[in-house]
Amino acid sequence: MSTDEEFGRVAVISGADGGIGAAVAQELMNHGYRLSLGALDPKSLEKLHGPETENRMYARFDAFEPETAEKWIITTATRFGGIDILINCAGWAEPVSIYDDNDEALNRLWTVNAKAPLRLTRLCLPYLEETGRGRITNLVSMAGKRVRNAFVGYAMTKYALMAVTHSTRTLTWDKGVRATAVCPGWVSTEMSKNAKTKTIELDEMISPETLAHIIRINLELPNSAAIAELLVNCEFEDIF
Repeated sequence: MSTDEEFGRVAVISGADGGIGAAVAQELMNHGYRLSLGALDPKSLEKLHGPETENRMYARFDAFEPETAEKWIITTATRFGGIDILINCAGWAEPVSIYDDNDEALNRLWTVNAKAPLRLTRLCLPYLEETGRGRITNLVSMAGKRVRNAFVGYAMTKYALMAVTHSTRTLTWDKGVRATAVCPGWVSTEMSKNAKTKTIELDEMISPETLAHIIRINLELPNSAAIAELLVNCEFEDIF
């Protein structure tokens, strides 16, 4: 159960309409956090999580439309009086290999996986710094730690998100903000179900609920026990 200190903290979560983002939203909801959830279609959030309440709001967030991010964060801070946590869960996956001259696809990957989290970080930082114990969690994936298939486009953008995490961590440490890159292997989501490169079956993968629990525990650690990178494996990887 959350401590009194954690109860009521305001968390902004992108990609909360499915997969890991939805599981994180549910986990925090169950532990007394106030939530601002973003997705392309806010109606999908209502369908999944129920109607808005005093402690839960929904917003339209489109990584390709920067103004939606600005409006979302300003509205959240106005409604709740500040922001304590940013969790970047929204992601994009499509195949772009070394041999593919497909700038359109590569630009989509960069926009969703790297530029949008950076933009949300910039927008949230004034509020996170004000708390003295702000938290940022970036869902990087193991693809941001090593490359195991041909899809260099996805890996490039996840490595970039790792760089965003460490840059944020370095520049905001003295202001009490703690940034963590969460790097799971295969997670049992629709994205994994449809992946042609998966190496294990869905029932062997990390469940979104388990990962959400791990993320919440990390959010609740004190400033003196920060985790920079959190690697979560469901199959053995000799990479350390």
